Formats: sequence, structure tokens, C-alpha cells
Amino acid sequence: MESSCGCEQNLPSTFPIKPLHGGISVADMDASIAWYQSMLGFQLVSNKFIPPLKARVAFLERDGWSLELFEHTECKPLPADRRTPNLDIQTQGFKHVAYAVEDLAAAMAELKAKGVDVAMDLFPMEGDQVAFIRDNTGNLVELIQQS
Repeated sequence: MESSCGCEQNLPSTFPIKPLHGGISVADMDASIAWYQSMLGFQLVSNKFIPPLKARVAFLERDGWSLELFEHTECKPLPADRRTPNLDIQTQGFKHVAYAVEDLAAAMAELKAKGVDVAMDLFPMEGDQVAFIRDNTGNLVELIQQS
């Protein structure tokens, strides 16, 4: 019997997977590379224009995780609702990237000193401490101190 997702019920995957990278569209590639380097400590790995995509594509890495940034030649701005965590979840699609931090209060203090755009300051969620910031394009980034 098929479920509403179109997949067979109760059949586990038989192939291994692991997180590789997340992709984010940005308004200004140079500013976004600088933001992710300065605010979150990512290192630039590659940065090139790919003609078939009509986009500049950069890869940044930190601690075994990669971000793929896209700056399209016909970039459309981020809708206002996508900049606010509780409104963004009302729109279908990918929501944000989340990073675990050891001391969220210290991380937020450092980010605020650097002028980060805070979407939601520290708040408790099911025993964890959580905060949301926005990158320089307005994309949401979640920081979590797990209990």
C-alpha cells in the first residue's frame, strides 16, 4: 500500500547517506562570503561563475560541513515572510540551516558585537537554548545549545 508521499510503507532505506552541504541563494556573493567567514568562521574553497546556471557558485567549509552559495544573474529578493522564523514555517520549502554551539549566550554576544542581524534572541525550546540570526541576504540561520 502506498502512502500519500508515494512511497511504500515500512520499507527502510538500504543505502547509506550523510550530510554533505546546504545550498543558499544570496544577493551579493562577495558580501555573503565575507559574512560567512567573519560571522561563522567558514573558509572559502571555490568561487566561480557557471554559465549553464547563470550563477556564481561558491563553496565554503567549516568542521566538515560545506555551504554552497548561489548568486544568480537574475536574482529575486527574499520575500519578507522568509526572514521571520515563525512566519517562514508557513511557507513550504527549506527553512534554515542549524548549527550546534557549546555556549549559545557567548556565541550570541560575539555575533552581536560583530553587528549580526538577530531574528530571535535566545529562547528555550524543549530543554535546548535556541536563537535565530539572519545572514547578509536575510536567510535564517539557527544556533542551538543542546542540553
